[in-house]
Amino acid sequence: MHNHFNGLKTAALFGSIFALLLLVGYAIGGGSYIWLFALFGLATTAYTYWNSDKLAIKAMRAQPADPQQYPQMYRIVQELSQRANQPMPRLYVSPTSAPNAFATGRNPQNAAVCCTEGILQLLDERELRGVLGHELMHVYNRDILTGSVAGAVAGIISSVASIGLWFGGRDRNPIAAIAVALLAPIAAMVIQMSISRTREYDADEDGAELTGDPLALASALRKLESGVARAPLEPTPQLQNASHMMIANPFSRADVSKFLSTHPPMDERIARLEGMAGGPHRF
Repeated sequence: MHNHFNGLKTAALFGSIFALLLLVGYAIGGGSYIWLFALFGLATTAYTYWNSDKLAIKAMRAQPADPQQYPQMYRIVQELSQRANQPMPRLYVSPTSAPNAFATGRNPQNAAVCCTEGILQLLDERELRGVLGHELMHVYNRDILTGSVAGAVAGIISSVASIGLWFGGRDRNPIAAIAVALLAPIAAMVIQMSISRTREYDADEDGAELTGDPLALASALRKLESGVARAPLEPTPQLQNASHMMIANPFSRADVSKFLSTHPPMDERIARLEGMAGGPHRF
C-alpha cells in the first residue's frame, strides 16, 4: 500500500530479532538445540497471530458496535473500505473513557476495528475518519501479523533467557550464557519497539493517503495526546500486550519511557502529517 522504505527497515528488524532468538538458544543449549528454539518461536507466533483479534478485544472488554447506536463509525469505515476495495471489518466499542482505537485480526477478511467510547466523544467526524483510515491501513499492511510475530518472539526470548540464567548453559559457557540471559531481553524489547514505531509511521502516511486528509489525522493526534494524559489506562499485563496496537500509547507518561515506547513521539508524527499537507497548520 505504500512506496516508502520502511518495509526494508521492518524486514531488517525482523531478521535481527530472530537472530537474537537463535543466539539465545545457542548460548543456553548449544548448537544442537537451536532448532527447538526456532520451532517454539514459530508455534507461539502462530498461536498469537491466529488469536490476536480475540486477545485484544477481550483485553479492552469491547462489545460489537450497534450500527444504529454508532452510525458515524459504520458510515466512515464502510466508505473507506470500499475506497480501498477491501472487505469491511467487524466493529467494536470499548466501554472506557480513555480515548483510543486499534485494529486487529489476522487478515482483511478476519479483521476488527475497535474504538473506545472516549475517542468517539472526543473527536469530530473528520478527525475520526483520519483515525479510522490509520487503523484500516494497519489491517491492509498486515501490521497485525508483524506486531504479533515481534511481540511473540520478544516474549519467548525473555522467557527462555530467564530460564537459561538459572537452569542451563552455565556449565558449558557460563560467562556467555549469563551475558546473553541478561542482555537478550533488553535487546528484544528495543527491536520490538522499533518495529512498532516503524509500522505506526507507515499507517499514519498510508491512512492519510486513504482519506486524502493528513491534517485530520494530525488534529486527532493532538487531541489524543491530551486526552490520554487526562484519562490514561492502567498498565495491566493484558493491556500492555495490546498497547502496541493502539493509535496512541494508552498509558501515562510516568508509566512509559520515551525510549521504550511502542509509539513514535506525537510531535514527530504530527510534523510528518503536516509535511504531507504542505507545512504546519493550526487546527
